[in-house]
Amino acid sequence: MAVPKRKHSNSRTGKRRAHDAKRPKQLMYCSHCGTAVTTHTVCPNCGYYMGRMVVESSEE
Repeated sequence: MAVPKRKHSNSRTGKRRAHDAKRPKQLMYCSHCGTAVTTHTVCPNCGYYMGRMVVESSEE
């Protein structure tokens, strides 16, 4: 089994982890009602997804 001979420096570890930070959620706007929605989800306000009615909303 491979075992490291020397300890990796904190600088080297930090360079490797530079891209591991949390990113903000991507938002898009519903084409039907204009509400901000996370990508690839049905709009909770009107029930539309990709221009089609997917879920019947109780408001209408």
